[in-house]
Amino acid sequence: MNRVYAPLPTFDPMAGDVILSPEKHEAGYWVGCAGVLYDGGRFWLTYRQRRPRGAQAERGWRCAVAASDDGVDFTDVWSVHKDELRSSSMERFCLLPDGGSGFRLYLSYVDPVDNRWRIDVLNAADPAKFDIATGRPVLSAASTGTEGVKDPYVVQVGPVTYMFVSYAAALDGVGAAAHATGDIYNVGATTHPTGLATSLDGESFDWHGQVLGVGEGWNRYQARLNSVVPMPNGGYVGFYDGSASHEENYEERCGIAVSADLFTWHRLSDDRPWVTSGQASGSVRYVDAHLIDGQWWLYYEMTRADLAHELRLIRIPAA
Repeated sequence: MNRVYAPLPTFDPMAGDVILSPEKHEAGYWVGCAGVLYDGGRFWLTYRQRRPRGAQAERGWRCAVAASDDGVDFTDVWSVHKDELRSSSMERFCLLPDGGSGFRLYLSYVDPVDNRWRIDVLNAADPAKFDIATGRPVLSAASTGTEGVKDPYVVQVGPVTYMFVSYAAALDGVGAAAHATGDIYNVGATTHPTGLATSLDGESFDWHGQVLGVGEGWNRYQARLNSVVPMPNGGYVGFYDGSASHEENYEERCGIAVSADLFTWHRLSDDRPWVTSGQASGSVRYVDAHLIDGQWWLYYEMTRADLAHELRLIRIPAA
């Protein structure tokens, strides 16, 4: 399926407001990988900072939770360093209310035991009070029959919690050597579609496998679903990252997909990405989308001309 998704126009990523800037204006220094929770008029942001391989505290070295009253100016309330998890890298986190008076934080990081990406969960009464020591496993390479799982995006519909994850599809001949770098996503030994797990308590999940596969062109290596928005007239629109090979693993571009039931997704962007930046690699990735007061709020990580990555927000009228 290839057509324009009428309720959602494309946009100029350069027109967005800068929400967070990288610590250095150099290639390999990134801030982004955002997850945004809009809850009771308040915004909560999870984000990651990365440094180049070989730099001090390299790769995904810090993740944080920040709060805001306007969705633009955020203040950190909690953070974690990768060494606290004994991990070589962390990536996307996802924050949700826990159904009571507290919050759940789903985190993805490289397991120090087997160098494979995994997902854990933390609970706290307040996002400022998460304790890494209380983390519990949610999904792993072993529990899903994959080579790794990361980048959770979690939505709740009625009693069901849906967790969409990027996973490394197991292929014949993939052995431990492919995990030597601690980043199976960057070695070209697997592909990376989106899988789904569901839960009735937000803690114990059943794995359903692939729900959004890779394409045959610009998105033939990765199709990572980053956010899902229910539409007023029914169904869901999703925003996914695509790449053609592991050489574009850190410079993905954004595509659009739709679903009627969250289990079956159809890509609408097989011919070309939905949006690119027009500078450097053109990467616009980790789009986290929300419909708020008649506007699309789109948070996204974008590659700058100096090859650093920054986090931006653009607001456009909803058709």
